[in-house]
Amino acid sequence: MTVPAWLWFATIGGLVAIILADLFLVDHKPHAVTVPEATRWVLFYVALAMVFGAGLWLFAGGTYAGEFFAGYITEYSLSVDNLFVFVIIMATFKVPAIHQHRVLLIGIVIALIMRGIFIAIGAAAIARFSWVFYVFAAVLIYTAVNLARQGTAHDEEYTENRVLRLLRRMVPVTEDYHGAKSFVKIDGKRWATPMIIVMLAIGSTDLLFALDSIPAIFGLTQEAYLVFTANAFALMGLRQLYFLLGGLLERLIYLSYGLAILLAFIGVKLVLHALHENSLPFINGGRPVPVPEVDIVVSLSVIVGVLIITTIASLIKARRGLPARTDADRPGARASEGRG
Repeated sequence: MTVPAWLWFATIGGLVAIILADLFLVDHKPHAVTVPEATRWVLFYVALAMVFGAGLWLFAGGTYAGEFFAGYITEYSLSVDNLFVFVIIMATFKVPAIHQHRVLLIGIVIALIMRGIFIAIGAAAIARFSWVFYVFAAVLIYTAVNLARQGTAHDEEYTENRVLRLLRRMVPVTEDYHGAKSFVKIDGKRWATPMIIVMLAIGSTDLLFALDSIPAIFGLTQEAYLVFTANAFALMGLRQLYFLLGGLLERLIYLSYGLAILLAFIGVKLVLHALHENSLPFINGGRPVPVPEVDIVVSLSVIVGVLIITTIASLIKARRGLPARTDADRPGARASEGRG
């Protein structure tokens, strides 16, 4: 797939325009995001992804469109698991409800920039070394095993990473929020606010999730443009999904098992592709191994099928065994008061 420079610039420019428009709407009238509003935004971003995929189908062909959709659905699904951590971060830092949308937007922009760097490095490595597929496959299978062991359990506490601890040593942090400001001056001294801390927490935490999600999408397509756009669409719609899902997150009790199956499947797919492209001298004398490869139609079918079965099974189990949640349990309501 040949992607001209102007298309890269146009894509990034369109993404920046959407982010700036979103920021303007948030700053113009900060408010707690409602379920109907979140629903409209989720549908908007999903529709954008569908239109983009249709454009790929029209101008690049069904194969590349299929790879984009498979990557988009996979990234979006893996990102849902991030929401459990985002809920914990919001509660830990007691982010006011009116500022949660802004926090998620900036945090996800930080995550997208870092993922872009990661994608560029991964694409360059794949282009030069075919054995990188084996490494990616090992990462995915290892992560799949850990997810399966995790089962329905999720951590309930958030521990600050090294980036945040370093920032706290470099700049003093206020106890209270100062509106949407990230930095303030108090008695002539510059202070960071919890707002910048939680934004960096969201962005840096997502990078850890990218360590398995990026190899996963490279298992579906080796086109850097498709990898980047699938990540962009998935991340941009993620923050609205945070408000929409609310208490449903804890009802997706089999999500980890579903994601484990997907990662293991893509890991095996990567191994087959690595063997097909083999150049390692100790495997088949450095020649490609004639193994069957999984085409994108099968991949897309498996991804969608596993997610549907996982979701239905989770909701059935939740309905039988979990108590109903109240509006107070929604992420937007959990941290409606600031520190103080």
